[in-house]
Amino acid sequence: MRLRPSFVALLVTLATALPAHASQNPEWSFGVLGGVVHYSDRIVFPRATMENGPAIGFRLSRAIGEYWRLEGASDLASTREDLASDADDLTIGNISIALSSQLSAPNQLGMVYVLGGVGYTRYHSGRFTDRQVGTFEAGVGWRKSVNDRMSVRVEARNLLDLKHGNLASSNQANQQYWAGLTYDFDRKPKDSDGDGVNDRKDRCPGTPKGATVNAEGCPGDSDADGVYDGLDQCPDTPKGATVDAKGCPSDSDADGVLDGIDQCADTPKGATVDAKGCPGDSDADGVYDGLDQCPGTPANLKVDDKGCPIVSVERETELLDTGMIRLRDVRFESAKARILPDAYPLLDEVGVILSRWPQLRIEIGGHTDSRGSDRKNQALSEARAASVKTYLVERFPGIAAGQITTRGYGESKPVSPNRTAQDMAKNRRVEFKVMNRDVLKKEIEQRKLLQK
Repeated sequence: MRLRPSFVALLVTLATALPAHASQNPEWSFGVLGGVVHYSDRIVFPRATMENGPAIGFRLSRAIGEYWRLEGASDLASTREDLASDADDLTIGNISIALSSQLSAPNQLGMVYVLGGVGYTRYHSGRFTDRQVGTFEAGVGWRKSVNDRMSVRVEARNLLDLKHGNLASSNQANQQYWAGLTYDFDRKPKDSDGDGVNDRKDRCPGTPKGATVNAEGCPGDSDADGVYDGLDQCPDTPKGATVDAKGCPSDSDADGVLDGIDQCADTPKGATVDAKGCPGDSDADGVYDGLDQCPGTPANLKVDDKGCPIVSVERETELLDTGMIRLRDVRFESAKARILPDAYPLLDEVGVILSRWPQLRIEIGGHTDSRGSDRKNQALSEARAASVKTYLVERFPGIAAGQITTRGYGESKPVSPNRTAQDMAKNRRVEFKVMNRDVLKKEIEQRKLLQK
């Protein structure tokens, strides 16, 4: 078998021209190989041929970058010289240095490489003078890892005899076929995703760089937000919160409850919310707690956008002009002092006004129509006046009990004749009379001054 120089040149071209594949490349490797050499006819002596024979080889290589290696080789082979008249044993020694390049990235099928270099061969015979020649070497090989340190290697080399003074006629070459084991001195287990767990043990390949992994190479997510530990810049995110690519939650409405947990998105800023992010309205006036500047507003009162009751202008004007607020529509149970619920909004309006005037001393007067005896009407009016006071004091903390007195007038002060049902309804009333009108007088003068 003979390889032409053109074939050797092709191998060298492949080694330098084919794209390199970045891969794991151990820094130092040592190999022991066994093989057989096919000798070219008359490569040593013009009239002699040599039998194909066994060989042993040693390889020491060092990585150059990620995919190139510089390798020194030493081979020792033995054969017999076949002459017409006689035969003699030959010992062949070879040393060389070569540069190899990977043609494929290591995978489950192994890795293919090519090499090219120069060497020196010595033929030793007991009968003839030793011959020493230079060689040009080219080859192709395959290598596959057995474990983190050892790999199997199969290789074929062509050693071209370089004739002294006439290199153009160098057309005779020996072929070497090798197989053996290679040991990597500093080979680190392959870790494709760079998580610190070699591929053989990694049960979660493709882990994002920077993620914290366990002994099996699987990343963790302690707060279960979908962003791995090590990449999560906001650990301990509450479960259910929506996070960004960095694992940090957001609070779109700035209510203190994170998006994803917040069941009431777009809560107005400043509103007090519960654990679900929903605002409350303790006094049910339509203005959220936290925004309500007048908490505890009685039910059914109209309020402004700040949650404060809109005081009836007519009621306050009546108080300033007459020193009295007269309510004719405060209904009680028949012949009793119990206030009916439909009267609550009317009394609440008066309560808001009186809360704003804590310096006023008020008399609550109860009045009835003329039905029934004078005695019963007198007692009923007193009881109803006291019932109104109790309601206001309990309903409005700003009204002091000592601020208010009560008095029953019975049927003694009608405002209309008690002839018709309509007239009698006018007489059944509650009046809130200011006892210190000088306070009102000062307020009236101040308002007039402001108007001017």
